[in-house]
Amino acid sequence: MNKLEPYYQLPALEAGTDEAGRGCLAGPVTAAAILLPEGFQNPILNDSKQLTEIKRERLRPILQAEALTYSVSHVFPEEIDEINILNASFLAMHKALENLATPPEFILVDGNRFKPFKTIPHQCIIKGDGKYMSIAAASVLAKTYRDEYMCKIHEEYPMYNWAKNKGYPTKEHRDAIRKHGLTPYHRKSFRQLPNQLTLDI
Repeated sequence: MNKLEPYYQLPALEAGTDEAGRGCLAGPVTAAAILLPEGFQNPILNDSKQLTEIKRERLRPILQAEALTYSVSHVFPEEIDEINILNASFLAMHKALENLATPPEFILVDGNRFKPFKTIPHQCIIKGDGKYMSIAAASVLAKTYRDEYMCKIHEEYPMYNWAKNKGYPTKEHRDAIRKHGLTPYHRKSFRQLPNQLTLDI
């Protein structure tokens, strides 16, 4: 079992934040921020990518019930296309942090880059979702909320099978784009197909 650290530094109120869907061709980039209570323990909590869908879904209500405060935020394709995916990821995390009922005193961020949020100190942790509880918890919330959204829009455009591929660039998804074109949920600024930039003239 992966041993996650409860805090990066004490005694600050530490919020963990992470995003899901950065590498997708369709749908939002979704971020979560969460403050866990001191002494929080959960034997299955881990980086969301290491967990099965069943375990993520089981964890979500536990995290929501036990968190001091949490928030989830989507940034949609239109805005991603306008400001680029990196800035959209930062924006989603900022929006999630903004909506926490208790403002954090310190922010732990998954990854190696972040735009400072207000004047709150932060620390970027590479692969942080496999190292710190609060980031792992944020990764689970971001992933489950984004997956739920993709399953909802799958009903509108079932031919892309977003219920399964969640908007990631799978062969099936790319084949559906070739056949049916793009939807309003696709990120127009992304290279949707490997041969997208070549024209048959």
